[in-house]
Amino acid sequence: MNTDPIADAFTIIRNAQLARKPKVCLPYSKEKLAIVELLNRFDFVGPVKKKGRGDKKSLETVLKYKENGQAKIREIKRGSKPGRRTYLSAKEIYPFKAGHGIRMISTSQGLMAGHEARKKRIGGELIGRIW
Repeated sequence: MNTDPIADAFTIIRNAQLARKPKVCLPYSKEKLAIVELLNRFDFVGPVKKKGRGDKKSLETVLKYKENGQAKIREIKRGSKPGRRTYLSAKEIYPFKAGHGIRMISTSQGLMAGHEARKKRIGGELIGRIW
């Protein structure tokens, strides 16, 4: 039984980068697609492709590394958990890791980075933090 698919996706990405894999394949869901597209927009991963049909759908993305071989994603953590949801108002969203990282916020207007949500003055559920 899978109770937190987003945390599982973060673990798959984290483990793939520790193993220096060039690509990672995640089970498909609209929320995971939005997360990976947000990571792509902020240059943490490469473009995402949908693969398969029906129950066999998956998301494939290229992992990015720096010139010295170090992973671009230093840390990826789940913010809100199924047992304890974490919500932030627009006033509570502050820069993460001095602006080097992003907070992923699920808002009424879709998934967006924390600084974007603060600029639009909307709060939401804290999905995760990445830097």
